[in-house]
This record gives sequence, structure tokens and C-alpha cells, in this order.
Amino acid sequence: MITMANQLLLGDCLEKMNEIADSTVDLIYLDPPFFTERKHKLKNRQRTKEFSFDDIWKQESSYAEFLHQRILKMRTLLKDTGSIFVHCDKMANHIVRGVLDDVFGSDCFQSEIIWQYKRWSNAKKGLLPSHQNIYFYSKTQDFTFNKVFMPYSEATNLDQILQRRTRDKHNKSIYARDKQGNTQQADAKQGVPLSDVWDIPYLNPKAKERVGYPTQKPLLLLERIIDLVTNENDLVLDPFCGSGTTCVAASLTNRKYIGIDQSEDAIQLSQARLDNPIKTESTLMKKGRKAFENANVEALQCLVGIEYNPVHRNQGIDAILVEHHQGTPVLVKIQKAGETLQQAKQLLRNAMKVKASKMGFLIQTQPAQEEHKFGPQQNTYKQELPDQDAGAGIHIIETVELSIKRSINNFK
Repeated sequence: MITMANQLLLGDCLEKMNEIADSTVDLIYLDPPFFTERKHKLKNRQRTKEFSFDDIWKQESSYAEFLHQRILKMRTLLKDTGSIFVHCDKMANHIVRGVLDDVFGSDCFQSEIIWQYKRWSNAKKGLLPSHQNIYFYSKTQDFTFNKVFMPYSEATNLDQILQRRTRDKHNKSIYARDKQGNTQQADAKQGVPLSDVWDIPYLNPKAKERVGYPTQKPLLLLERIIDLVTNENDLVLDPFCGSGTTCVAASLTNRKYIGIDQSEDAIQLSQARLDNPIKTESTLMKKGRKAFENANVEALQCLVGIEYNPVHRNQGIDAILVEHHQGTPVLVKIQKAGETLQQAKQLLRNAMKVKASKMGFLIQTQPAQEEHKFGPQQNTYKQELPDQDAGAGIHIIETVELSIKRSINNFK
């Protein structure tokens, strides 16, 4: 039996788990094959190493038996206060749920966590897959659970935060009142308890954390699971450790770990990550999605009737038209406050060059500096701009507000 934690074991987890003492593990997280019926492979960032594994089964019963044998053993390894989290998707969630109910009992089912994320589009017919499932079961009802609170949403009624609530004789939630009929102040609140829908970004292809292993999960996801049901120095087991994300997350959060995988490449990769852990910090998680929505929606109203996709966090592009021009994207740039027309034009020109665009529209929101300098009657700068940039494919359009102001000034 293993007496020391913080180890990586090479081999089939069904056999290797026999080396772990019963009732010693606090959390088991597993991301088993997803019953995709295909071989998964991917190369690392340097294109020097290809990682792969087979996920091909003759039939559902073979896959179910494979999981049942291993999950049955996992239950014996858990402490009475321990929990298991099983990651899956639409291909096998019905099988996984059935196996877990059989081994742990439906009364120990705690949650079906929906991990949702934004993904790049694909060409398949049907809805774009944007979530995976994680089943959370406990060994007993006396399981470790650390409450996590999230910020209130923008739509939350202020009274719901400040005022105490109770239930009337019909069991309807109402505001609590004292004998004089005054509403009672609520106790200090920490936020909204964490729900079973988790909005955690998927690792993008350029993330420093990404190592090129198929199905690699973000550290942020595993850290949340670990924080939820374990405490420092607890033992975390991942019997299909793959690229080692669970082990790295456990190490970073001061937990002990055991990782198992039958691939020597996976074990070597996991050890390399443990020796030099790299975590991609998510600005999205810190600031929220709203912080990234900085496209000038009001100025884009001039595109009403035209199909376009707004672009956020880009100096040179605020929107991309759905319709292409000569096989290339049509870019739209909005002049920002404090940005000269020449600066805005240069940013759009640079963006068009990078995106190989042959047509761009610059929406002018501010009077040209020359107009302030010489006065509206003497200004010819505005009229010359379109001709100057015709060869570059840039077309300048005034907002309705600027156009009206210019017309009024011209008649003064």
C-alpha cells in the first residue's frame, strides 16, 4: 500500500488503485474516456510531441463495465467524508449517471454541474456544444463541503440583499416585519451561493497553460472542485490523470495528490507540469464578461438592417460584417472619444492589413481637428478623406449626430 502521497503511477488504474489504502482519499476526480468512438490526438505547442489515446468501444455495455469496475474500487478508497466528481459529456452522461447511481446510490447524488464555456464555431449542423457535465456524488451524507459565494447579479433587487425574508402561512417567501410593521434588516450577506452552472473559460489555443494534450481541462475548473470539497493537506486522486491538471491544481492549493495513467507520455508530461506549473490567469473570471463588452453599441446603430458581429477588446475593429467583400472580411471601426480621425484611420488600416481585408468602414463621431482650427465654412478636410483612402478600401461615414451638428453649424 502507498503510504506517501504526491506520486504519479504508471499503469491501469484498476490495478494501481490496489496500492492505495482504503478510506484514505478525500476527493476523486476523473475525466475518463467520453465514449466518443474515436482516437484523440494533439501535438504540443512546439509541434515536437504528439499525445494520443483511444476512446473506441464495441458497445455501450463494454464502456459501462469498464467504468463500473473502476468506480466500484474508487468508492472503497474514499473516506466517509469524501466525494467523487466524474467528468463527461452528452456522449456518455446517461451511462455515467447509471453507474454512479448503482455504486454510490441515488441518495448520495449531490449535483450535476454544468461547465459552460464559449467555444469557437464549427461547421456541424445543429446546436454548438458549449458545455460538459460533471457528476458530484458523496460517499455518505457526512461529506466535506465548503460554501462558496458569488457576487449578486445586476438584476438582483436591492431589498433582497438588505431586508430579512421569512415565509407566511402559505409557505410563500415574504419580507419579515416587526410588531410595528416595519421591515427588518437582514444579516450581513456574503453573496449568492455557488450554483451548479459554472462559467469558466475553456483553454484557448494560445494559453500558456495549454500543453497540447487532448481534452486538457483548465486549472481554474479543478481548483474550484478541490476548494469546494477538500481542505488543505487532504488527499486528491485522479485515476485518469492525463496531462496532470488535477495533480497540479492540488499542489497549487496545498493538497496532496496521486495521479494514475496508463500512458508513459502522460506521466512524463504530468511530472514536467508539476516541476514547473504554469497557470493561465483568467481576466474574464476576475472582471466578468461585461468587462469585455466595450464595443460602441450606440454608434453601431447606424448598421441597423445590416448583419454584423460586434468585436470587443480590439483597437482597430468594432464590428465585422457578415457579408464579405471579394472573399475578405469587411471591418468597421468607430472613432473613439479623444481619438483623431487620422489615428482612427491608421488603426483601421493596420487591422485591415492584419486581417487581409479589402474593405473597411470608419464611423466618424468627432469633428476633424482641422474643422476646429479653420471653422466649418473653411473646412475641406472632411470631403477629401474618402478620396485619399479610396485605394486603401476605407470608407468614412459620419454618425447621424455629427452630421446634424455639422449641418447646423454650416447654416450659422
